[in-house]
Amino acid sequence: MVLPSAIVTLQEITQENLEDILALKVTDEQEEFVASNAWSLAQAHFYPEVAWFRAIYADETPVGFVMLEDDPVKASYFLWRFMIDARFQKCGFGRRALELLIEHVKTRPGAKVLLTSCVPGEGSPGKFYQKQGFAYTGEKEDDEALMMKREL
Repeated sequence: MVLPSAIVTLQEITQENLEDILALKVTDEQEEFVASNAWSLAQAHFYPEVAWFRAIYADETPVGFVMLEDDPVKASYFLWRFMIDARFQKCGFGRRALELLIEHVKTRPGAKVLLTSCVPGEGSPGKFYQKQGFAYTGEKEDDEALMMKREL
């Protein structure tokens, strides 16, 4: 059992934890808002120059996945994927994982903002991102609303 007081960390995905990460799923209603971890890892494989990805752990339990488009040449940082397994939502793990990701982005060359996007609609993660300091930019990319966090 994972307690809400668990320590959240971002850990590398290895041969040893790959199956656990692939087994993580959002709710059925959330599936339209985020790609599967299998798809995300496949994309990371084909974009190794910019894909930075980690498993989200609460103590010793994998609870989610995060992937950053990390382009230090352009000083561009984009939260590409972010998911918390349905069993572990509403425990504060997502908020704490996002804080850790932002701390990582702050260490990157020229990092001033963090961008992300989300599909609008009921169940969209937009409200979650707003609570974490992201704001809608008014722009769209591939039918997704762009969001920006300026205060890194």
